[in-house]
Amino acid sequence: MPETDYATLEDKYGSPGSRQLMHILYGVHTVAPFTLWSLSLIALIVHYVKRSDERDPMLLAHHNYMIRTVWWTLLWLLLAGPLWFLLVLPGAAAYTLIGAWYLYRCLRGWLRFNDNRFPD
Repeated sequence: MPETDYATLEDKYGSPGSRQLMHILYGVHTVAPFTLWSLSLIALIVHYVKRSDERDPMLLAHHNYMIRTVWWTLLWLLLAGPLWFLLVLPGAAAYTLIGAWYLYRCLRGWLRFNDNRFPD
């Protein structure tokens, strides 16, 4: 039985610890809308910290992808905030659409990461 060359695997797919952390971060982002976005902000900080010393281009792309997703979501939430003062229904509809878009981005990125593909 041939022995696995872990150095080659690490160069190709990143270190197992970095991959596991990215899976955890995607999981945290996926449940973030149900925690009033607080987990998303914590994960955002971790993305910024880990991105600075990341060597793997695919992992770096996924960090950047989720950082962009969080900032765009926060922008859209702030812009849709005044709708709550007009009527409750438009605010709820806007926040639901924004949350659905966020979940879509998280799940799509997570599936692409799981397949060792770059995010779009």
